[in-house]
Amino acid sequence: YDLVKILRQHGFEGFVGKTVADWGSLVKHESSYNTKVFHDNGVSRDYGIFQINSQYGCEDGKARGSKNVCHISCSKFQDDNIKDGIWCAKKIAQEANGLSCWYGWRDNCKGKNLSSCVKGC
Repeated sequence: YDLVKILRQHGFEGFVGKTVADWGSLVKHESSYNTKVFHDNGVSRDYGIFQINSQYGCEDGKARGSKNVCHISCSKFQDDNIKDGIWCAKKIAQEANGLSCWYGWRDNCKGKNLSSCVKGC
C-alpha cells in the first residue's frame, strides 16, 4: 500500500474523475507494480510501472512518428524513481480525458467498485 500513499501524495485522488483505487488497479494490471517492466508488441513498446507507450507518451528512438507528449526518453520510466512516470501518466490521462487508453484498466477495472483496493490505507 506504499503505492496508494504515493499516489495520494501526488494528487491522484479525483484526478480526471478517477480514484486512487482506479490508478492503483491500473498499475496492478499494467505492470504488476514492477518499475522495470517492458512490453514490445512489434510496433511500439510500453515502459515502467504505468506502461507508458513509445508511440504516444515517450521517445525510445524506435517507434516511428512518436508524439512524445511528455517530451521524455522512455528509459526514464524504468527506474525505481517513479516521479517521471507519475507526471507523464497524469499528462496522458488529462489529454485522453481519463484512463481508457490503458488496456489494463479498461479491460479489468472500468466500471467496477475498486474501493476495497485502498481499504485501510
